[in-house]
Amino acid sequence: MRFGPVPLDEAEGAVLAHSLKAGAVRLKKGRVLTADDLAALSAEGVGEVIAARLGNNDVAEDEAADILAAAIAGPGTRAAPPFTGRANLYAELAGLLAVDRDRIDAVNLVDEAITLATLTPYEAVAENDMLATVKIIPFAAPRAALDRVLEIVRAGPPLLTVAPFRAMTAGLVATTLPGLKDSILDKTRGVTDARLAQRGSGIGQEDRVPHAEADVARAIGVQIAAGLSPILVFGASATVDRRDAVPAGIVAAGGEVMHYGMPVDPGNLLVMGRVGDTPVIGLPGCARSPKLNGFDWVLDRVLCGLEVTPRDIMRMGAGGLLKEIPTRPQPRDNSATSKGPRKPRIAALLLAAGQSRRMGAANKLLEDIGGVPMVVRVADTLRESQVDTVIAVTGHEAERVSAALEGHVAASVQNPSYAEGLSTSLKAGLASLPPDVDAVLVALGDMPGLSARDIDRLIAAFNPVEGRAIVVPTYKGKRGNPVLWGRQLFSDMKSVSGDTGARHLIGEHADLVTEVEMQTDAALTDLDTPEMLSAYRNRTRT
Repeated sequence: MRFGPVPLDEAEGAVLAHSLKAGAVRLKKGRVLTADDLAALSAEGVGEVIAARLGNNDVAEDEAADILAAAIAGPGTRAAPPFTGRANLYAELAGLLAVDRDRIDAVNLVDEAITLATLTPYEAVAENDMLATVKIIPFAAPRAALDRVLEIVRAGPPLLTVAPFRAMTAGLVATTLPGLKDSILDKTRGVTDARLAQRGSGIGQEDRVPHAEADVARAIGVQIAAGLSPILVFGASATVDRRDAVPAGIVAAGGEVMHYGMPVDPGNLLVMGRVGDTPVIGLPGCARSPKLNGFDWVLDRVLCGLEVTPRDIMRMGAGGLLKEIPTRPQPRDNSATSKGPRKPRIAALLLAAGQSRRMGAANKLLEDIGGVPMVVRVADTLRESQVDTVIAVTGHEAERVSAALEGHVAASVQNPSYAEGLSTSLKAGLASLPPDVDAVLVALGDMPGLSARDIDRLIAAFNPVEGRAIVVPTYKGKRGNPVLWGRQLFSDMKSVSGDTGARHLIGEHADLVTEVEMQTDAALTDLDTPEMLSAYRNRTRT
């Protein structure tokens, strides 16, 4: 890759290194310069630009990030489309993130241009939590380096997986000693119930027995015979030796103590055992509290069906200081899911209220495209994308359009003022959005050429924290639809009027706008006339 000043007559296809403003021309960093861009810059007296020019041995940043993220994604994960050389990976379900730490280090040691960052191994995650991010640092990655990274990624099992929590029915054995109040045992049961419930499991049976080896062994045996797993044993007194009542009871029940103790505080006095294939865990006293402790780390793995070996436990020391101290008074709980970055929650508004006057007598939204009504085709494309919900706004022939969309959208909202213009449908749709959405994609019902991939690329570009709160598709530099709007714009969008929607807000908030260049003209193609519809049908048949 060559980087530096480039004369305009050599800059077509180069990547603009820095945002550029010259007179009426405004071009953002990362733009692939077109002939029209260069002509506009020349007209403003610009003679050269700072840009990157890729060679035959370079892979463009988005292409490289896309290839690598797809190779990394394993079961329970999903790679999002790339933007500015970054491709994020998200959880498709709740569970534990399993990563191969050694191979991640190997990936990051190949070349400074290619980076991979993940959450901590075995961190609990919720559906749609961000797990990892691939970032190509410059505008391109060396092809040889990318090939070497892919060799590392593909040299073993998936580099990144989410092991789902399994619904298990546990047994609870609580030992007693004189003076131990029932209220303490009741509280312990309640905390344990809550801990398991957060992971989708529960307690099937509780037995309270004397704090003695034989009684512990008998209770474990009864619960295993009842089909319960795992078995959780709370000792009335802390386990201070492998020969103490709880570990001795596991052995007497025909099992083994795999490991005693752990380098996690609180949680040091945990006992990890098994009887046959049933995990039996002697809980440390700190597990009577709902705060995060070493037992949570072991329980999470057990409830995901993952083996917990002595070596696994002995390697938990890095990051294992969970105890709150005066210099680090962090509130901690035992939540089974992370509260880190997540995929933005996106709602799609499918505007389907127009009168389609230019189409003649027919309602264009109900015209056949590939065997289904046009508006249904658009709705299905939205559902196939990474939007979280699709809401249609109807108006003209609302009953017919709503009937066609039944089962294809989450809801249909009727706009009685549709004849007053597009803005009324936009406001009706905004009023119907769920309260927790981060952004809205405003889609038109007469653009059947859009693909789910197109929409996902818009979502991948959305990041209001980094100033990308309005995402606009372009083709050969011309802006189109649909447009993605961050929540911070909702108030302004609700104040629009007339038949132009919120398009003027793009100019008013230019600092929040990001353009995403599309590979086809689908974002510019809405079917308004019989001739356009006929031409589209002919084109898509071939």
